[in-house]
Amino acid sequence: QVQLVESGGGLVQAGGSLRLSCAASDRTFSSYAMGWFRQAPGKEREFVAAISVSGGSASYADSVKGRFTISRDNAKNTMYLQMNSLKPEDTAVYYCAARRGPSYSYYEARYDYWGQGTQVTVSS
Repeated sequence: QVQLVESGGGLVQAGGSLRLSCAASDRTFSSYAMGWFRQAPGKEREFVAAISVSGGSASYADSVKGRFTISRDNAKNTMYLQMNSLKPEDTAVYYCAARRGPSYSYYEARYDYWGQGTQVTVSS
């Protein structure tokens, strides 16, 4: 059982930056593909970004492409999401998720473990 803990959320003005972290409890972290999802009030949870086990491959939602960067440090059992040029529409609870195997997925149903989420609020 992998436990995931997100941190780094907060309140920021539009145009600002935040870096989210997702710390995993399991030393087998390096065997999991990882993803970030978000859920805004009144909306369904949506894919944000994902990264392969090695970190050599990543994918982004069109809405964040060019502004967000996903990365991971397998030695630290931690994944990151660097968010730049934040917009009010980025306001949401951000969740990290882990998926067994080398390949990431865009679909939340294919992830096996989830964190509790961290709130990101972007003011205009």
